[in-house]
Amino acid sequence: MPEINQAGFMSVRDYHHRPDFVHHQNTPRSALIREVVFGMEDGMVSTLGALTGIAAASQQQFTVLLSGLVLIAVESLSMAVGSYLSNKSERDIDRRKLAEEQFELKQYPQEEQEELAGMYVKDGWPRALAEPMAAAASRDKNLFLQEMAYRELKVFPDQPPEPLRNGIAMGIAYILGGAVPLIPYLAGGSVIRAIPYSIAITLLGLFMVGVATTRYSRRSWWKAGLEMVLLATVAAAVGYLVGQLVGRLWLN
Repeated sequence: MPEINQAGFMSVRDYHHRPDFVHHQNTPRSALIREVVFGMEDGMVSTLGALTGIAAASQQQFTVLLSGLVLIAVESLSMAVGSYLSNKSERDIDRRKLAEEQFELKQYPQEEQEELAGMYVKDGWPRALAEPMAAAASRDKNLFLQEMAYRELKVFPDQPPEPLRNGIAMGIAYILGGAVPLIPYLAGGSVIRAIPYSIAITLLGLFMVGVATTRYSRRSWWKAGLEMVLLATVAAAVGYLVGQLVGRLWLN
């Protein structure tokens, strides 16, 4: 028989749930997953496209390695800073929205209560239940602000953006992704012969990143991997063609 606590609700441990479902696990935030996937994918695709073009045009190992290292260093910092600033801007905007909403709740409590009741009704709650719910929320300033933030502002005060963490994740992910297509050129030998190896391991890396994303989604693993591979193939082809075109124009 399930255990009932003092508040009259079933104990959490007695609820039936699927432990294999993502929302029952200690899953990283979607924003962090997005930054890591974006950084890895962009690092591999951008570096592969650039290196393929540079290798085809110069055919010099030093030029390819120097270009690759500079590209990875500059782009990883740029992406990290960009992620930090964009997340910080989002957080600052959300904070302003919450401050403005808090002011309205204090100055116009009745109007805001009626607005909240209207949003409950719009969501499908019966008006006979929506009005008491809004009245109950209005008696607790924190709950009142939370409900208005969720329903009107679409802001989650308990889950604010984390600019520093996301920026660091983006930068590290870009470096790791960018290093993949550079590896074959470190072995020495013919730069032209290294091109197909660079393309191959990068495509494999992208496929694995795509597959890894299915850990937190219900997508088919091969579809997710193939999507990454197709996008990278287009980037590599463009990089190679531009490198060939520039090389011929330069030599002529």
